[in-house]
Amino acid sequence: MAGKYDILFTPMKIGSMEVKNRFVMCAMGGTHVFRSDGSYDKEGCEYLIERAKGGVGLLVTGATIVAPMGSPLWLHEQKPAFMSTKKMTDEVHSYGSKILLQLSAGSGRTFPGSPELMKAHGMDPNVFFVAPTEGLPNVWDPGTKHRALSTEEVYQYINSFIESAKMAQEAGFDGIEIHAVHEGYLIDQFTMECTNSRTDEFGGSIENRLRFPCEIIKGVKKRCGKDFVVTVRYSVASKMKGFNSGALYGEDYKEFGRSLEESPRVAQLLEEAGCDALDADNGSYDSWYWAHPPVYMPVGCNIPEVAYIKNFVKIPVICAGRMDDPDLAAKVIKEGTFDGIGIARAFLADPDWVNKVQKGDIDDIRPCIACHNGCLAQIFLGKKLTCAVNPAVFSEADYRIIKTDRPKKVAVVGGGVGGMEAARLAAERGHKVTLFEKTNELGGVFIAAAAPDFKEADKKLIEWYKKQVVDTKVDVRMNTEATPEMIKAFGADVVIMATGAVTKKLPVPGIESTVEAIDFLRGNKPAGDRVAVIGGGLTGCEIAYELAKSGKTPIIIEMLDNILKVPGLCAANKNMLIDLLKYYNVEIHTDAVAKKITSKGIDIDEAGTELFIEADSVINAAGYDSYCMLTPNTYKEVAPEVYLIGDCKCVGNLMGVVHSAYEVALKI
Repeated sequence: MAGKYDILFTPMKIGSMEVKNRFVMCAMGGTHVFRSDGSYDKEGCEYLIERAKGGVGLLVTGATIVAPMGSPLWLHEQKPAFMSTKKMTDEVHSYGSKILLQLSAGSGRTFPGSPELMKAHGMDPNVFFVAPTEGLPNVWDPGTKHRALSTEEVYQYINSFIESAKMAQEAGFDGIEIHAVHEGYLIDQFTMECTNSRTDEFGGSIENRLRFPCEIIKGVKKRCGKDFVVTVRYSVASKMKGFNSGALYGEDYKEFGRSLEESPRVAQLLEEAGCDALDADNGSYDSWYWAHPPVYMPVGCNIPEVAYIKNFVKIPVICAGRMDDPDLAAKVIKEGTFDGIGIARAFLADPDWVNKVQKGDIDDIRPCIACHNGCLAQIFLGKKLTCAVNPAVFSEADYRIIKTDRPKKVAVVGGGVGGMEAARLAAERGHKVTLFEKTNELGGVFIAAAAPDFKEADKKLIEWYKKQVVDTKVDVRMNTEATPEMIKAFGADVVIMATGAVTKKLPVPGIESTVEAIDFLRGNKPAGDRVAVIGGGLTGCEIAYELAKSGKTPIIIEMLDNILKVPGLCAANKNMLIDLLKYYNVEIHTDAVAKKITSKGIDIDEAGTELFIEADSVINAAGYDSYCMLTPNTYKEVAPEVYLIGDCKCVGNLMGVVHSAYEVALKI
């Protein structure tokens, strides 16, 4: 054990349960142990086992709904589903880890769908579109209103929590976590005045508003015994300025949801009911980027509020929200700021995260870059959970690395992230790999993407790849431009083209005078004080944000009808970046096409209206075009096997680059 991190590997007592270290894997959507129809989720269980093997002290499953979400049966009536997980809980325990089943009442006004869609699938919208109060607006479609649950229905929910907890106990779970006072889900809506105007025993006073989760806690303790652990997922503050309006980090605002002043009493009521620990962060769906902090949030963004709430309770408090910095984690535990470290996405990126910290192998941790592209975004697209930087997530069996019995001579052309991923994995499998990079630096266009000061995790990812390339003994040849003739002469069995992309050249007079986004981000070419940014995609908007933060005046020019219309971009990331641009009063022109660029600015056509935008610099962030010096006709001339990966095949995001590289390296 590395002495610097010893404190993180001291045991933590939660009720009667002793956790071997201070690490808690927080629940994530998609990490379920069984599906809503009661069927066993093999991939979900394998995922949990891998993280227990990786050293996590306490694992919390993804939320399992106790209500009949599309099923005629309540969860507690599906005993075979619970018992199917017994093998998984036993295996988790074999690694010295503990596991809680997270139970939820469902979404309430955060339900992502529409009544029409439910009807089309033969489902009753009244089952899904529920809330504490009649007429509450849906988060995703405020025009859709929710019906109020009856008092009898609330007690049905409570009973299903209690009986489901008993089933979980019989299946070997160490306890349950109630997805309760958290993120603006259904039970959380009961706890807040802004969403609860009920007049029965579940509305009115703070004690009545907390009755729903408190009755669950009391009932579970009575049914399962006082030693069966019950924790609560807890948002200290809602960070809401109003419905569908979140507060930015550090912003002065009036709390619309649960305030920091009210929160201590809420926490105390949960403790008095028998809660064994608070698994805490901030936020709601109306301020979604707090509960799922994107790259624009600072590391440890929830520490102040979670530290505050610990002053009012005696039970352990766990802090979540970009807590994947081992040095920060060790510091706050050593100082007694709180008791446990809640981590989620970082365990997607690297299942051995905890073991590597314990060994002191910090540089070998594959970092989470807080992009949400593989996790949250995929879930909302109705796809299987994965990770942008770790394709093996939820495909551990299919994507496991197996040594080849037929080593090949492999040439990788291009030392960006895609090229390094393909090279290190091919080498790890036993191939003889040579990587050709035409510059004196590895990282490719991702160096520019990682340049802003809020992209520290991206910078760490580049450094991680550089180390892996060295550790796997890839033969790296810098300052070597691989021509078709040279590649052919090299005599490789396999050629992997990872040459990336080049800046899109717009057919606009004066375009040659613009600063390319890559050059600006890398500091090769400066921008003036008033800067027109062509392109309102992710790169353009992040550049505008960076300029605005530094006191400059950016103006975004986007040809589409809105900015950030980026396929697969998670709502948490998108919403926060949009709110940041609003906060800095960034001028945005949509339905706008650049017509002419001069030394004084840029002429645009905005929805048929001719405008002149004064600017002393223009940055071209309109996107990229694939680049590959080989043509389909020359593939067979250079090697028996030729593969194109990443942007040189099709311009996309980092996840597409990494996943395509991984898949090619696995099959050669």
